[in-house]
Amino acid sequence: MKLLLRILLGLAAAVLLALICYVAYVLLTYYRLEDELPLTVETADSADTAAVGERYRLASYNIGFGAYSDDYSFFMDGGTESRARSEEAVCENVGGAVAAVSAAEPDFLFLQEVDVDGTRSYHVDEYAYACSLLPDLGQRVFAQNYDSPYLFWPLTEPHGANRAGQATFSRYTIASALRRSLPIEEGFMKLVDLDRCYSVSRVPLDSGKELVLYNFHLSAYTSDGTIADEQLKMLFADMKAEYDAGNYAIAAGDFNKDILGNSPEVFGVSGPEYTWAQPVPAELVPEELTIVAPFDPEAPVASCRNADRPYGPDNFLVTVDGFIVSANVSVADAAVIDTGFRWSDHNPVYMDFTLIP
Repeated sequence: MKLLLRILLGLAAAVLLALICYVAYVLLTYYRLEDELPLTVETADSADTAAVGERYRLASYNIGFGAYSDDYSFFMDGGTESRARSEEAVCENVGGAVAAVSAAEPDFLFLQEVDVDGTRSYHVDEYAYACSLLPDLGQRVFAQNYDSPYLFWPLTEPHGANRAGQATFSRYTIASALRRSLPIEEGFMKLVDLDRCYSVSRVPLDSGKELVLYNFHLSAYTSDGTIADEQLKMLFADMKAEYDAGNYAIAAGDFNKDILGNSPEVFGVSGPEYTWAQPVPAELVPEELTIVAPFDPEAPVASCRNADRPYGPDNFLVTVDGFIVSANVSVADAAVIDTGFRWSDHNPVYMDFTLIP
């Protein structure tokens, strides 16, 4: 009996020591990139200068790190899976997503949740793969917003260590780019949220002014609902400053908020478990800026499904992907491209716009 007790105590001590070491590893390896970090503009070919008064198209797509086929569910959303199903599945999903959005012939393209090295995505460099599929969008910028230590959960198939970010592609010259660090929660919750950021890409115009493009992905997994509001305030202030300076400001990406304001009513599925996507408080938006939600009232299509289950008629649907424009930008159209969530838990969105002379 004493021997058995010693063995059990020894095992308990070993487990406790391993847990302490793991927690220390997570804490010691945690870091955030500095704010106002210059980003490299990769130039695949020469590019034209954008012009005031011309009509352009900007598309945005959260590609879900190449994992979310329409029958996929994710453990952090209440589903069962933690990784893509295979390297081949990653390539199929990323390739399908890029093909779907590039068919819309955007002049500017923003992607979110693009893995460059991840256990969950079988170490496929999705940014490099997307670049190879987008030869006509030869100006590229990548901004890292996630570099996690190895997550040993779920135990049967750990999420692992992953590095990801946002990718910006342009048909027109990008003169420079910058990474801005967004506020995130402090304490333990900072370990489960991303290193949230937005990228700022400056496109020179024939008028001598600049089109300033913001690619963003705001927080979803938080215990403090004010964090996303603080992130929006920072982005709005940055955009307003550019507008006040005479430039044109356009942002696009994943708000992780219900930008229609009534998605459960529009798409017909609601419930207390789907409270993560709240409307954007109207009082936060400066009068110089407008949130543009892609929406066709005659045939509404959501931009996102909740991934607690495979896609089906009982999925919670919401539009969280959209745009923000300054007052000197005229919007002609904004829509969701209906892919049936075949390659991601999001659908791509696009906006047609003109820079007002």
